[in-house]
Amino acid sequence: MSLWRKKSITKLLADADNSEHGLKKTLTATSLVALGIGAIIGAGLFVRTAAAASEHAGNAVTISFLIAAVGCLFAGLCYAEFASMIPIAGSAYTYAYTTMGELVAWIIGWALILEYALGAATVSIAWSEYLNNLLGGVIPYSLCHSPFESSAAGAHGIINLPALFILLVLSLLLIKGTQESARVNAVIVFVKVGIVLVFIAIGWRFINPANHTPYLIPDNAPPVDLGGGKVFDYTKDARSHGWGGVLGGAAVVFFAFIGFDAVSTAAQEAKNPKRDMPIGILGSLAVCTILYVLFAHVLTGVAPYVDFLKAGKEASVSYAIQHYMPGFGWLATLVTVAILAGFSSVILVMLLGQSRVFYSMSKDGLIPKIFSDLHPKFRTPYKSNLILFVFVGIFGAFIPGSVAGDLTSIGTLLAFILVCAGIIIMRKVDPDRPRPFRTPFSPVVPILGILVCGAMVCFEDPTTVLTALSWMVFGLVIFFVYSRHHSTIGLENKP
Repeated sequence: MSLWRKKSITKLLADADNSEHGLKKTLTATSLVALGIGAIIGAGLFVRTAAAASEHAGNAVTISFLIAAVGCLFAGLCYAEFASMIPIAGSAYTYAYTTMGELVAWIIGWALILEYALGAATVSIAWSEYLNNLLGGVIPYSLCHSPFESSAAGAHGIINLPALFILLVLSLLLIKGTQESARVNAVIVFVKVGIVLVFIAIGWRFINPANHTPYLIPDNAPPVDLGGGKVFDYTKDARSHGWGGVLGGAAVVFFAFIGFDAVSTAAQEAKNPKRDMPIGILGSLAVCTILYVLFAHVLTGVAPYVDFLKAGKEASVSYAIQHYMPGFGWLATLVTVAILAGFSSVILVMLLGQSRVFYSMSKDGLIPKIFSDLHPKFRTPYKSNLILFVFVGIFGAFIPGSVAGDLTSIGTLLAFILVCAGIIIMRKVDPDRPRPFRTPFSPVVPILGILVCGAMVCFEDPTTVLTALSWMVFGLVIFFVYSRHHSTIGLENKP
């Protein structure tokens, strides 16, 4: 049996058109843009900005955002071509199956679990932290942290119950229907984007120009005493100062852009995917990039980036408002509410994306059929959503957020690299295929996407890279033990 057998695009499109037994087509271009913004603006913006600025890029975190955005733009252009040409649930997994074959499709599908499932877990953990902050810390430490965490006061975590709660609520909403989920997401997007704009507008008046000097962290930056005998040394690592720090910051804030590709997982549920998918992908990416750069500029101008080493990293915006914007305490509360809403929409889209990837993999026989069983009334993959809740819930309840977040970035970067490579291959092997949207300047744009995303992988923490590789090896074992022998294509081609 060949490891490189491919799916027929013609057959894929014919199967997708069988709307009577497939996913319901309910999403418009506006819904898709909102879906993308809903997935993008969340934990990355409100949590990772301060971490990237304080530990890597300093005020030049704005440049880090631009570098990450450029990598995403190259990948986004490639996603847009695939999504308009092959409007099928499954995103990068499906694209790889049609261009590079079954083994590569499995690898990318397995990597997407790191992106969507662990991404949802990461954001649910951040949601829990902000909820407790909004409630004044009434939730005991043991019930909102993983067993691997302990407080400065010596309290130990047991289980993160708020993270489990939000995952359950959103999983049930997804089971109810994609259109209903999209409507809830649209409301949330309106609220959180509005509050981000309010922070930028008001915070601009409190920018201290001295905080933006120097713009890059110098290679002789003094160490920072974190208390308790801990010291942060900017000179210890090339990723903690200068342009190396800017690239290191780009690898960190890249997490903030994860989500625009989730739009492509809903391609089979779009009313007019050939026109609407490129609008949804590129439109959401453009809006969020502008907001990110403005947000980072204001945040590092209001509060010195060094502050975020010692306080306020998880609640950086509230910290900046409370300490450097007198008279606007109400805005800190409003921002916390917006963040909770924003995190909710991110989790919603991540769970949607993962269930649709599982749906496609199950239809192909690579994972059990239960993942593609549709609800008789709602026509959503409800069993997949329930299983996914259990899987993601384990990570949300028992794993620290920083671990899950770094693995999410690795999985996403790998998916982006393979999608960019897929465009180059597809142009060679099937040049006459109708392409409602064409990636411009191919193969230059796909090659640049591969190089930029590859560079960000190189600036990830080595331990994270090794953990991700271990995950991929585990996935290959499953492929050769189960998936290869249950593949729909393989069974069809048996004599």
